[in-house]
Amino acid sequence: MSIEEKIGQMLMFGFEGTQVNDETRKLIEDNHIGGLILFKNNITSSKQLVELNNQIKDINEEHHDIPIFTSVDEEGGLVSRMPPEIINLPDSKEIGDSQDVQLAYQVGEAIGERVSSFGFNMTMAPVLDINSNPSNPVIGKRAFGNNKEMVSKMGIEEMKGIQSKSIIPVVKHFPGHGDTDVDSHLGLPVVHHGLERLRQMELVPFQNAVNQKADMTMVAHIMLPEIDSEYPSSLSKNVITNILREELKFNGVVVTDDMTMGAITENYDIGEASVRAVLAGNDIVLVCHGNENKKSAVSSLTKAVKNGTISEERIDESVERILHLKEKYNLSDRTLDTVDINEINQSSEEIVDALR
Repeated sequence: MSIEEKIGQMLMFGFEGTQVNDETRKLIEDNHIGGLILFKNNITSSKQLVELNNQIKDINEEHHDIPIFTSVDEEGGLVSRMPPEIINLPDSKEIGDSQDVQLAYQVGEAIGERVSSFGFNMTMAPVLDINSNPSNPVIGKRAFGNNKEMVSKMGIEEMKGIQSKSIIPVVKHFPGHGDTDVDSHLGLPVVHHGLERLRQMELVPFQNAVNQKADMTMVAHIMLPEIDSEYPSSLSKNVITNILREELKFNGVVVTDDMTMGAITENYDIGEASVRAVLAGNDIVLVCHGNENKKSAVSSLTKAVKNGTISEERIDESVERILHLKEKYNLSDRTLDTVDINEINQSSEEIVDALR
């Protein structure tokens, strides 16, 4: 693989519109992008969503041998990207309150089934944050509970349910976004916990998930001055390499949270932050919005490898992990014909009924 192809595999982008535009087509064709993520504004109906994912896969297959990640934030509840015809799943808090581990697994199956039915191969779930701060503006009901035992137990069952449908789950937001009072979409949260506290609390669900063969972890944009006084967690070698890789022994794929969130854009240049993210140990840099931001990530990473700031060995480590994951899930750019909306909705109704 060329340097450009390797770097492409390490990038996941969002895009505007309800079909692949020329800019996005160029990113797939020329920049060899390894993955795309869809949001609510990309989706209008079930038929349109199937066609859009088919279009992405057709373009990728025409130009590349490596299948593309097609990703979505489908947690259920507050964070769902499904078309309007699809009945939403309950919030994770409701699942946690039920204390029914079989139900958590069933929710994972339902998430896996719905994203698979629309042609996705990855979902950015489950949330393994512990909702320990009542004034948290961004986690809340997205968490399974306010204690490490409940979050571990329910989150891991959901993760396994997703995996059972051959969908890649992404556990998030390492090292724990539960005790924050700032929304990282808007600014940079600061958490004054040291490593001992994290080991006793926030890291526990992630350690359990790693022990249960988690495939992929998303890293939050949180400032932890006791652990790294210079960089937020998503750009911190201390957090990603020293804690996640070496201490928790995670050898799967690590992805940043969206680099166009305020926590990063208010404090860093996107290109510089992308380079810093890879140096810290991330395998995939996620850039969801803005064509100039995407171009900056591509050009900055390419330049950094060519001038030796990032070694090719460092890039190869990440690319190997990414290719291994694509192979493990037997990813392909095979397209879909139709989707059975009734079947998806029936599984949602069964879960809602079980909570009554």
